[in-house]
Amino acid sequence: MTQTMNASVLLIEDEWQLAQIVQDSLEMRGFRMYCAKDGREGLRLYNEHKPDVIVLDIMMPNMDGFSFTAEVRKTDKQTPIIFLTAKSQTADLVKGFEVGGNDYLKKPFSMDELIVRIRSLLNRFQPAPAASDEHTVVIGQYTFNYTKQTLTRNNISEFLSHREAEVLWRLCKHRNQVMERKPILMDLWGDDNFFNARSMDVFITKLRRYLKEDPRIQIVNIRGVGYKLIS
Repeated sequence: MTQTMNASVLLIEDEWQLAQIVQDSLEMRGFRMYCAKDGREGLRLYNEHKPDVIVLDIMMPNMDGFSFTAEVRKTDKQTPIIFLTAKSQTADLVKGFEVGGNDYLKKPFSMDELIVRIRSLLNRFQPAPAASDEHTVVIGQYTFNYTKQTLTRNNISEFLSHREAEVLWRLCKHRNQVMERKPILMDLWGDDNFFNARSMDVFITKLRRYLKEDPRIQIVNIRGVGYKLIS
């Protein structure tokens, strides 16, 4: 289990003064820091050190935050990623979640808030419990292994991100029943605000894509309440 007090953080930020403040503040609280000034350098440090969490700006030279995240998510669905952004448009935030981000902070932000977000993600993204039949369910033509975070059909497995697996697991536990949105948002995101709700919509859309080969499976939006997995 990763201990947050000695967890490693990859910080990718092209504003030197802000990067220095964040680095100093996190190191004082026991985090091991790797710092890069742009996405390309960040990708090199990511491959070299495999940090426990990534904190990065969206707008950077050479490789922006969206491109960096998309590249990481090709092989790594697990490492939590927090965006630092001066943008507030809904479309930009949704895009961040679509490419694989887990959380965001709008500039300017307080260091205490960043540290709380980092520790929260590290605690949520602990390894899944040991494998057992209780954590494997059949959904139509698919087999979902919650522990391994895999969705398998015809011996071909799709590896899910931590949050994709958590949302699907809860849908399965409420199969053919309405799964209320608010408790899931509070449990997985820590808040049921508008942006987190849009993030959850993105993950539901991804799950629909994964399950689309079996037309008997549906994830239905129950307006104003939540979702229902029908299979």
